Amino acid sequence: MGERNLHSFILACDFRVDDVERMWGWLKKHRDGLASIGAHHVVLYTSIWEPQRVLVTIGIRQAGSIRDVLRSPAIFEWFDISGVEDIPPIFGGEVVEKIDLYPPSPEDHVGRVIVGVMSSVSDVPSLMVRVHDGTDRFKRAGVHKIWVYQALDDGQEVMILQEMENEAAAQRWVEQPDDAAEWLRQAGLGAYPTQFVGRFAHIMSIDGQRG
Repeated sequence: MGERNLHSFILACDFRVDDVERMWGWLKKHRDGLASIGAHHVVLYTSIWEPQRVLVTIGIRQAGSIRDVLRSPAIFEWFDISGVEDIPPIFGGEVVEKIDLYPPSPEDHVGRVIVGVMSSVSDVPSLMVRVHDGTDRFKRAGVHKIWVYQALDDGQEVMILQEMENEAAAQRWVEQPDDAAEWLRQAGLGAYPTQFVGRFAHIMSIDGQRG
């Protein structure tokens, strides 16, 4: 989460893989294919508490490119190489707001813990008001960043990434979230996965060579 320009539009998927490094190697080999459908960054987080569970986010340049990605045969190959039997839900959305509760540093993406949630909320603008009102409490709870995305096909569906100070802070946040963090109460219901708690593992710039 340390890249300032990441993810105006985003594809995200939370799933389990047979071999994380093998999957990441496959993604790197398909850099050109990702570029051709408007992707600019891929970020991989690995779960702390659940072996082989990953959260992958793909930054997309244009909303229309999300539909191209979802129609691409490469999606099926990606999940096949990952050992996934049933394609998991894929979140496609656009950024609502990125809130840094502390000044950014060059190594923000290294070491800290990510709590990721795909959820449904009653009203996104009202949610953001409550989030801003609660920022002091969030800081005391160990939250460093909050990135909010709203689904393109459902105005009440959101994905929220929170960068936490450490694993202990993440566990407290998941078990006893602030009242303003209503998104956590819906995690794990219906088609939504449970809260993802993990660490940054890899980042790939599609236009560059980082990976």
